[in-house]
Amino acid sequence: MDKEIFELHASICQIMANAKRLEIISILGNKEMTVGEIADKMDIRMANLSQHLSIMKAKGILKSRREGVSIYYHITNPKVVQACKLMREVMMEQLKEKGKLSMSV
Repeated sequence: MDKEIFELHASICQIMANAKRLEIISILGNKEMTVGEIADKMDIRMANLSQHLSIMKAKGILKSRREGVSIYYHITNPKVVQACKLMREVMMEQLKEKGKLSMSV
């Protein structure tokens, strides 16, 4: 069971190891948005965004629903957003620490 969880964890981490996908998670947060709204906030080509959304949906990070001609996306589990925020905090702390170290050298 542990090995299966580690494999799944690694698979999700591979998906998350992309700056654009992390940006999508940050933009969506705990709300639902259309593809067009996400694209406007990211300044990204629609084809490129669609690829990222498709990958994230296939791995279960995102869900979508269609309303008329619009497709809405949302994060499947709010813990994904929390995990990304936590990792961002760790990175910020590391950057601050590096700043302190470089100023003292």
